[in-house]
Formats: sequence, C-alpha cells, structure tokens
Amino acid sequence: ERLKVILRIEHNQLTVAEAAESLDLSERHLYRILQRYRAEGEAGLCHRLRGRRSNKAFAQELRTKTLRLYREQYSDYGPTLFAEKLAEHHDVCISRQTATRWLSQAALWSGNRKKRPHRKKRERRDALGSLIQFDGSPHDWFEGRGPECCLLVAIDDASSRTMLRFVPVEDTHHVLALWLDYIERYGIPAEAYTDWGSVYVNTDHPERLTPFGHALKALGIRHIKAGSPQAKGRVERSNRTHQDRLIKALREHNISTIEQANHFLETDYMNAHNQRFAHPNGLTDIHRSAAGIDLANIFSIQQIRHVYNDWTITLHTQFIQLLKSDAPLPPPRSKVIVR
Repeated sequence: ERLKVILRIEHNQLTVAEAAESLDLSERHLYRILQRYRAEGEAGLCHRLRGRRSNKAFAQELRTKTLRLYREQYSDYGPTLFAEKLAEHHDVCISRQTATRWLSQAALWSGNRKKRPHRKKRERRDALGSLIQFDGSPHDWFEGRGPECCLLVAIDDASSRTMLRFVPVEDTHHVLALWLDYIERYGIPAEAYTDWGSVYVNTDHPERLTPFGHALKALGIRHIKAGSPQAKGRVERSNRTHQDRLIKALREHNISTIEQANHFLETDYMNAHNQRFAHPNGLTDIHRSAAGIDLANIFSIQQIRHVYNDWTITLHTQFIQLLKSDAPLPPPRSKVIVR
C-alpha cells in the first residue's frame, strides 16, 4: 500500500502532505521513507527489523532450557499446563502462546485436536444450584501404579464449581454418599442432570425409581436425563480436563491409592481447580437449606418387604426377625420399608 502511494508521489499525482495524511504518517517520516525508496528501491520500504530478532525476544538460553525441560519431564503435557508448571516449579514465566510457538517450531507439539461435530451452544444457567451436572469417569487414573477406578464429578452449570471424589466403581452406594456430602456442603439444588446409567434410571421399568431417584424426589430435585454424552457437555469437558491435569498431578505427588487421591482432592486439587476455572462471583445462590432434614435416611437404599406371620422379613436371601420394642410391631402380611 505504501508503494502505491509513493508511486503516485513520484508521478506528481500526490503531494507529500496529502500522501502522509492518507498513510497516517508525519511528513517528516514520509520524507525518510522516500529517501530510502530512491536509494534502495522497493526493498527500502520494508521495516528495518524484518528478519531480525526482536529486541524484546526471550534469550536463546531460556528457550533451550524450556525445550529441554519439556523433553525430560513434561513430554505429554499440553502448552497451557506446561507453561503453568514452568512458572510454578522452575521460575520460568512465559505465556501459553509462547510455549505453543516454541514447541510447534521444535516439532514437539502438533496442536491437532480431534474434530467434533458442530453443536448449538446452550447458555449457562444464571444461578448457583440451578442445575448440577453429574457423571462418573472410569479411567486408569494412577497410570498402572494402582487399580483402575472411577472419578465422580458434580459440576455446577452456572459457575463450573466442581466437587470430585474417587471411588472403586460408579455404583449406588458411592453416588448417594457423594450427593449426601454435596448437599451438606452447598445445599439442595433445583435440578440434577445425569445419563441413563442403571444407578440413575431403571431402564427395564422406567416408572420404578432407583434409590438415587427416590432421594431426588424426596428432596424436590428435578431429575433430567441426558439424551447423549454431548447433551451434558459441561461435565464431559470437565472429565477431559481432569484426565489431563489430574492424572499428571497424581503422578507428580506419587499417589497410587483411592484414599490418598481423595485426600489430595480435598486438600489441594479441588480448591486450585475451582480458583482457576470456577466463576461463582456475582451469581445468586438458589441452593435450599437442608437444615432439619434427615439426609442419611433419604440417601439410603430402600426396599419394600412383606412381614410374615412370625414377624420376619427376608432380605438378601436371609430371614430377619423383628423384635419387640417401644414402637409397635407392624402387623403380619403388611408391607414395610427397609432402609
């Protein structure tokens, strides 16, 4: 563009003052450019720093040290997490963009992401406790140092505040225990969003509630079942984040048991993760108080049994004798709820 304007000056089609105004330059600087053009031709219009190292560039020694650290200690880290670890452990402060550029130029990072189908964005809820997305993520979390297990994830849709717990399997007992702790900590949310797993939905008889469904109904929590993994994208993306960041954090602390991992979640990881990714400030909290509610009674496995004439019931192929107490015994042939 400068060349076009300068050629018009050379052909007396523009004055220097008019050309300077069109290029948004001072007349004095445009005279310098004209002088270089007449001496060097078109090459004189190039910026003098083109092809040269920037005066603000990092030292070559720092770049070499950074790439060496990546090869030796962080070869499976992404640029963003790698830049965080450099600042945290090695006193090297570079941006994630710089880390990405250096790793790409050294052919240590391709940056190729798996292509995903386009889906319409669903807006976040506008209040804390409006919707809790819940999921279990079975994975080799200890990278062979311990048994495979499952990470239970409860994430607030409005703020991305997350509660985590490692369990051996995603079963009714552990799911109820986490929800009991969540409500004791934050309160009763309005809605819960899960998949169609057998813990959450009785697929053979949808009209029959599972223990999880009974607990939600007793507390007035609306249960939403996702039609696909993509429908509960907030918690699915959270799972991908933990399968990157949390696995490496467990490796750094040499954690190989569920007990150690849960202690690490409570004392370190969850707070740091929520400080970085959760944004609860400015949001109205609509969790309802659980004060006065017998949560232990609600978050229990309930089964209906018939009382026989000798005041016994069967449970798990065994007889249980009902004994006399201050409370009256249920009459024979009646139904009782065993919790």
